[in-house]
Formats: sequence, C-alpha cells, structure tokens
Amino acid sequence: MTWLIGITGGIGSGKTTVCKIFESLNIPVYYADAKAKYLMNHNPALKTRIKEILGKGAYHRNGRLNRPFVAQKIFNNKNLLKAINQAVHPAVHQDSAIWVQGLKDVPYALYEAALLVENGSYKSFNKLIVVAAPEEMRIKRVMKRDKVSKEQVSNRIKNQLPESDKIALADYIINNDETESVDILVKELHHKIISDIHDNISKPH
Repeated sequence: MTWLIGITGGIGSGKTTVCKIFESLNIPVYYADAKAKYLMNHNPALKTRIKEILGKGAYHRNGRLNRPFVAQKIFNNKNLLKAINQAVHPAVHQDSAIWVQGLKDVPYALYEAALLVENGSYKSFNKLIVVAAPEEMRIKRVMKRDKVSKEQVSNRIKNQLPESDKIALADYIINNDETESVDILVKELHHKIISDIHDNISKPH
C-alpha cells in the first residue's frame, strides 16, 4: 500500500522547492492549495456554492473567480471564510481521493498544503513532513517573490500557526536554512522514508 505523506511549512519556508525535488525523484505530489484555486474556477457545483455564499460578484462574466472581490468579502469575516473553506474542502478531498486511487507503483506520495496542521488534516496521513526555515530568511524570500514589504510578510506570518507548533508534530523535518544543499537534504529524507516503509512492512502486525 502506498504511503500518503503530508508536507507543510510556513510561508517562505520553501515547500514548493522541496516538492519539486521530490517530483524529480519520481514521487507524485498533490498540490492541494493550487488544486483548490483550480476547482474554484472549474468545478460547477463549487462555483454555484461560492456564489450562494458571497453573491454573484464572486465571479467575473467570463466565469473566472473575482479574487479581489472574494478577498474583500472574507477579509476579517471569519464566518464567511469558514463557509468558503467548508465548501472548498470537500471538493479538494474528493479530487485528491481520485488522484490517490490512480497512484501506481510508487512507495509513497506527498500531499502539499499550507494548513495541514491548522485544520487537523495532518492526522489522516501516514507521516508528516515540515519544511522549516528561520523567520528572517522566510521574510526575505517572500518579499523577493511577491514584491511586498517586510511588514506585509510579517503580518502574514503572524496569522499562521508558529513554526515550532508544526515542528512538534512532524515525523520528518527539512531545515531549509541554506546551510546545506536542499537537494541533498531531500534525497537523504527520500531514502529514510523508503527505509521506514520497508521497516513497517517487515514488522509483524
């Protein structure tokens, strides 16, 4: 049976970079947050539900999600945000279940999402990987990537669960602090996971 491993980390930790390296090792990755955005634009039932929650203005005339409108609606409105999450999560869950069923001849696969710990879904995976990095380094990465101010990035980080809380729940940690090659760290972890899977198979149950 293929292990499904959750992978998460704070903003700017380098989750996507790490996942791309795993993919180069022929490990499939399901990008849950990216898929959620896709489904919000392409899943008819989900689009209907979002319009019911936020109004018809949630979508442009061409059918694409009106991101500024949605962001303005749910900003500082926890009830609307919760309602949107409750609509999107089942759609992503259904899509990922189909993806998992299609996995063949791989020892494990990764499920990447920013809020695995926050929403408690990390408990449903065989293992959890946390990608970590010092806060100052994360801030610089996001400032460069998103062309935003230090204050804006700091505010985003404050709205996320502290990295230490995620690390406390991790089975595996990748310290992406640039003291070592992240390629080497990922490859070492890949071999460790393969070893753990073999050990688990050989254990009497």
